[in-house]
Amino acid sequence: MILNEAGLKDREKWEAAGYRLPQFDREKVTEATKKAPFWIHFGAGNIFRAFQANVVQNLLNNGDLDRGLIAAEGYDYEIVEKMNHPHDDYTILVTLKADGNIEKTVVGSVVESLVLDSANEAQYSRLKEIFSNDSLQMVTFTITEKGYSLTDGKGAQLPAVTADMEAGPEKPDSYIGKVASLLYTRYTAGGTPIAMVSMDNCSHNGDKLYAAITAFAKAWEDDGTAKEGFYAYVTDPAKVSFPWTMIDKITPRPNASVEDILKKDGIEGLDPVITSKNTYVAPFVNAEECEYLVIEDSFPNGRPALEKGGLIFTDRETVDKVEKMKVCTCLNPLHTTLAVFGCLLGYDLISKEMSDPVLKKLVEIIGYKEGLPVVVNPGILDPKEFIDTVLNVRVPNPFMPDTPQRIATDTSQKLAIRFGETIKAYMKSDDLNVSDLKYIPMVFAGWMRYLMAVDDNGEKFELSPDPLLDTVCPYVASIKLGDQINAEEVLKPILENEAIFGVNLFDAGLAPLVCDYFTQMIAGPGAVRATLEKYVQP
Repeated sequence: MILNEAGLKDREKWEAAGYRLPQFDREKVTEATKKAPFWIHFGAGNIFRAFQANVVQNLLNNGDLDRGLIAAEGYDYEIVEKMNHPHDDYTILVTLKADGNIEKTVVGSVVESLVLDSANEAQYSRLKEIFSNDSLQMVTFTITEKGYSLTDGKGAQLPAVTADMEAGPEKPDSYIGKVASLLYTRYTAGGTPIAMVSMDNCSHNGDKLYAAITAFAKAWEDDGTAKEGFYAYVTDPAKVSFPWTMIDKITPRPNASVEDILKKDGIEGLDPVITSKNTYVAPFVNAEECEYLVIEDSFPNGRPALEKGGLIFTDRETVDKVEKMKVCTCLNPLHTTLAVFGCLLGYDLISKEMSDPVLKKLVEIIGYKEGLPVVVNPGILDPKEFIDTVLNVRVPNPFMPDTPQRIATDTSQKLAIRFGETIKAYMKSDDLNVSDLKYIPMVFAGWMRYLMAVDDNGEKFELSPDPLLDTVCPYVASIKLGDQINAEEVLKPILENEAIFGVNLFDAGLAPLVCDYFTQMIAGPGAVRATLEKYVQP
């Protein structure tokens, strides 16, 4: 059994092994898609393959769609070259349910994949052709939050961005520069409307994409490298919209235990690829069953009835409420808490942490007691029920191979939203007192203790990637377990950094408590565990 067009011709063999196969005429769908594309997605990673691609597959199976997806990758071209193309754009989705059941699906809704590389004339020309087609209704993204940034961790504009802005839209090199160039192609081809939809897990994601695209449009038009009117085109919501979205589906890195299951079924060629950019990709993805995608219904060129596939369309205000509910309270802060302390305490799976009474109680307090009082109920999802599902079903799922090390990635970019918004809400409230927050400050102290790259046993470990490591780690680099320090003095540059925490922790009155926790956590080996047990009573 081989995952490609030829290998899937023996449908009976796949179905006998328990695989759900595409139920549509893929050749016909491919032809229709290439002729009149309606959806192209940038970021051919795991969550796209496990979520959006599967939604489209279900709609194709039911006859609700007659065209599929086009995927493009603009950061790591090897994902497409070494994974998509050899497998004819098929993926195996392994859904790991909390009850122990496993669902195996061959997803074939992606019918074309391309690299977003302006130096690759054939591929870039094809992308321009797609963007010039009036049928294209939506361009979506899962490129991570930092993918939209035009600056480095210190706020300086990235050299590639500067070069692209000066050179114009012909052959840009930066990710957003290339996307803006394709949008310029659409503008010069007649300016048909389009929805540019970020589906990344970050606050007000549409605004981040809007800011990046419009920065290029303005620079190019000001310099005369783009025709007059391009900036007006991308800033007119009736022409180009940038909807807000909230996405939620836990999709860990492809796991060896899942690979073993597929190998036992007789599938060949499952070896993962680690690209030269250190991306880990495999012919399969493993994911939880739960999934949410809430989208602001702003599509100036129309859209298919994707709600039939379970996507939720609503207004911007409701998306904002759902996003804040999830990102600021009901999931992401709890994940970050477990990631930080999981790394320090030597855990290799998030699910195992939920068997630790102290860590379980900690996230319950942060979710229910500290976070929930400032959540606005969005109406379409109940916050209390959402946390219940997260803490009782999703995170403890023993079949989900998700690691604290993965979730600890880019923590400096997450703290302001995941905890800072709650702090701000307490500071503004007439009924709540920010000094009542005792456990969110504990996470901040834990993160700074984590930055020492020494676990609770005193052993060194590798920090997860984060764009601010070079900025923040030097402040704690000389601290050793057992040192007596003036924590407020040593940590002040971090504690007062509003970009990290969303607030200046001194102004919020939380800095002394953070420092007190940190001092206790560096007392010696075992001090992190001792500090948690001292303040968190299961």
